Amino acid sequence: MTMNYKRILVKVSGERMAGDAQGSVLDVRAIAEIAEEIRDIHAQGVQVGVVIGGGNIVRGREAVVSGIVPALAHQMGMLATVINALALQSELEDKLGVHTRVLSAIEIAQVCEPYIRRRAMRHMDKGRVVIFAAGTGNPFFTTDSAGALRAIEIGAGIYIKATKVDGIYDKDPAKNKDARHLDEISYKDVLVEDLQVMDGSAIALCRENKLPLMVCKIGEVLAALEGKAKCTVVRA
Repeated sequence: MTMNYKRILVKVSGERMAGDAQGSVLDVRAIAEIAEEIRDIHAQGVQVGVVIGGGNIVRGREAVVSGIVPALAHQMGMLATVINALALQSELEDKLGVHTRVLSAIEIAQVCEPYIRRRAMRHMDKGRVVIFAAGTGNPFFTTDSAGALRAIEIGAGIYIKATKVDGIYDKDPAKNKDARHLDEISYKDVLVEDLQVMDGSAIALCRENKLPLMVCKIGEVLAALEGKAKCTVVRA
């Protein structure tokens, strides 16, 4: 199934970079697992873009609660994603030999390249994994929205949200033993049933641009693409 997609966009949460260890910000083992999965997908001949969150370091919404001006708090969150992107790049390129580029929506020339749509696509055409950092470059937009935006901009065939669960359920599976797994669902039903998949802006972007969304468990992305692991596909 992977060969059906020339180019994909994978969204990874910042929390996953911290692993399961309490008090950890960046966990070497967790980062290695993410990098290995991206390498394995890339090895199938698929062009891979990655959007990564920054929740393991700082969340804009949480920083606001502490008294920081909202716009600045969100900018702090965007900078946190740059740190995560660099950590993932190091694992991919320096340890696994996968050529990688970090493109940031906030210009930080000494650290990474600025995001330019055609440059990102050119890197992918040359076989490089592209990690998109700093969200959309604007406060008040989540990395879910950034993932949807970048997926649409680069012409990805599917937007993959890698999470802790193996797809979307009709109710919270952690709280309800009778929760039913949904193999496929429409964006309309996601909105009508108020399923907490992603924020509303991200859902709207995907729906309006007819971009398929796959929700699957992190560590099982390749298997889900091959039809060998549980996942949910959301279509327009």
